[in-house]
Amino acid sequence: MKKLETEKLHCGYTSRTVLEDISMEIKEGSILGLIGPNGAGKSTLLNTLARMIKPKKGKIILAGKDLWKISSREAASSMAFTPQDTGSTLPLTINQFVQLGRAPHRGWLLPLTGEDKNIIDDALNKTGLVELKDRYITELSGGEQQRAALARVLAQEPEVLMLDEPTSHLDIKYQTEILEMVADLAHNHGISVIISIHDLNTAALYSDKLALIGNGGIAAFGTPEEVLLEEILSEIYDTPVMVTNHPLFETPMVMPGINRKIKKHVIKAVNA
Repeated sequence: MKKLETEKLHCGYTSRTVLEDISMEIKEGSILGLIGPNGAGKSTLLNTLARMIKPKKGKIILAGKDLWKISSREAASSMAFTPQDTGSTLPLTINQFVQLGRAPHRGWLLPLTGEDKNIIDDALNKTGLVELKDRYITELSGGEQQRAALARVLAQEPEVLMLDEPTSHLDIKYQTEILEMVADLAHNHGISVIISIHDLNTAALYSDKLALIGNGGIAAFGTPEEVLLEEILSEIYDTPVMVTNHPLFETPMVMPGINRKIKKHVIKAVNA
């Protein structure tokens, strides 16, 4: 079942169009990875899908409804968005921070019900934050802040979850933890996930489909095997690349190609 789709979507700002003719879909319980060079428009697309930027043209359809013809509250009850900067300077504990996810369902003034508290506890449990719930957000490491942000959107109970580079600035341990949680939410809990990610190999491991953003639109869309091809990646990233297979999972692995500078070092090392 389609959870979110776009029809000839044009994204941008007041005086500038960034992306044109974006037509794609994400199905229930799947992960769509957005990849592409810096400045290609991945964050602009996510902000548009999250209803933070109004499209310049085209449609976004959420569960069969035009996203801009439903109320903000209905949209927030169905989808959640985590931006790149998840840090908070508010003097909130993790538990209080996660409670904010219930606002679309309860409003800001109504007290939490027993059901709300169960949902919050479940979100804390899924993200491994139960023992840290009384600590303040400002005291957390980057990885813990990402987990807290994920717990908050879980408490929101979205059908569609959008994440803008959730693993940036994290070491490999926290990257793996976050992405394993995201994969579990999609494949075992039916949440549709759209995730912007820089690392092409990680994107290949965790995404069911990829959308390669470049040249003002979608340069390629499909499975990792269909998108991560040497010719198109070398063109979009403006640098030579080589693609091989992961030794365990057989997903595509992307490596830098041999340009002149690298070639000199390789030849020197071989002849040493």
